[in-house]
Amino acid sequence: MSTADLLRQRGIQVTAQRLAVLRAVAGQPHITADGVAEIVRAEIGTISLQSVYDALGLLVTEGLIRRIQPAGSPARFEDRVGDNHHHLICRICGRLVDVDCAVHAAPCLTPPEGLGYEIDEAEVAYWGRCPECVAQAATASVADPAPRRRERKPARPPQPRA
Repeated sequence: MSTADLLRQRGIQVTAQRLAVLRAVAGQPHITADGVAEIVRAEIGTISLQSVYDALGLLVTEGLIRRIQPAGSPARFEDRVGDNHHHLICRICGRLVDVDCAVHAAPCLTPPEGLGYEIDEAEVAYWGRCPECVAQAATASVADPAPRRRERKPARPPQPRA
């Protein structure tokens, strides 16, 4: 099914901007709105950041893309919808990757019984360091194994008071 057909199927008016936004998100999973705007501008020319946000908001509302908001990071968008996957996020470089749904009891994937909620999705973010950042840290510690000491400046002699 084409991207335009996907929009029509949801009753969304097909525009060059919406098609370009969908292609940008499909081409770069976990992209920011600024990244989408950059790609869309390269493809179709001028588009305001507000128009990009409007298109992203509509596509999220209609379930065609997913919005992810890692703490302390800008919102990101992906077209992997319809499954219950999670994300690994690097605390150092911000890299974000998909992981399939966790199936074990920890970390707290099932809420306490009796709360009356009908659960249809669990959003889990695993935080840590990506392999590249771990390797960089290891390389840095091997290259400079001794902690650096701050050199003390000689104390100034007391100045006479006037």
